[in-house]
Amino acid sequence: MGTIQLAVFMLAAIGCFWMGSVSAMDHIVGGSAGWTTPPNKTFFQDWAFPRTFGVGDRLVFPYRPGSGNVVVVNKEDFDKCTQKNVIYMYYNGPTIINFTTTGDNYYYSGVGKHCEAGQKLYVKVVNQKGSSGKVFPFKLVSKDTKTAAAPDTAAAAPAKSSALDAAPAPAKSSATAIQSAGMASGLLTIFFSLFI
Repeated sequence: MGTIQLAVFMLAAIGCFWMGSVSAMDHIVGGSAGWTTPPNKTFFQDWAFPRTFGVGDRLVFPYRPGSGNVVVVNKEDFDKCTQKNVIYMYYNGPTIINFTTTGDNYYYSGVGKHCEAGQKLYVKVVNQKGSSGKVFPFKLVSKDTKTAAAPDTAAAAPAKSSALDAAPAPAKSSATAIQSAGMASGLLTIFFSLFI
């Protein structure tokens, strides 16, 4: 019985420590402001600057369904706020994009003149663990997900131009919620294995 208990304890401990190293980050675009028309043209790049976006991480664009969109484009369309070579359009917020490969990624709002006003985001995904300066939780009611590595090349029709409602302000920090939950479950497993 002691050998089984020790084996369970060791497996739980190893799993607990592995959880910390393989967990992904959820980056809430714009923090508490969300995916909305920014106060200045560099707002979203300033938000992205201190962060590291790693393979396995997710970008969460918080906006209400029907009130905005996220357009995935190439660098040229990003720089000019044009929709000549749209890679994909998301309409049903919040939108979650999973990073499965490294590389440059360009996003903007296709609503009205929001892109020209600075509602655009460039992120470089690297082959390392993601990190964030200050992170915010966001409760997802519904989601529009797509994998960044395999976007649909068919361009969708532009979204209706409507006023973009601000996303609700999030509460405390939880971008590392996956890691924290993994650590907590690992520690609980270790604790309960002591009583087997």
